[in-house]
Amino acid sequence: MLGRFTDVGLIDDEAFAQAWVRSRHAGRGLARRALAAELRRRGVDSETVNEAVEELAPEQEEQTARALVERKLRSTRGVDSVKRTRRLVGMLARKGYSSGIAYRVVREALEAEGADLPQGLDAPPD
Repeated sequence: MLGRFTDVGLIDDEAFAQAWVRSRHAGRGLARRALAAELRRRGVDSETVNEAVEELAPEQEEQTARALVERKLRSTRGVDSVKRTRRLVGMLARKGYSSGIAYRVVREALEAEGADLPQGLDAPPD
């Protein structure tokens, strides 16, 4: 029966995956890694998942990470710089961002704000 639904266009995993990526990235700020995991949990095959997440440009993903950090940055003012960094990087990690992007974006945001940077806030390799 599902085969028939697919044949007549009622079930389209590719369209679903593309719409899911656009929606969840825009709405929740999820990175490629998290989006791919969600789609796989919903039974979308790996090839379709890979095609859908590849449509999300690295620049767009980084821009979203910056926006997430900017929003969270305000609520962490006054917090110890090590804790603040850990919270910001952790927030991005939970949304599927690589440690390299997370550390770089957080470091740049803290520098732009003029905040003291904790020792060793160099981005680890991706």
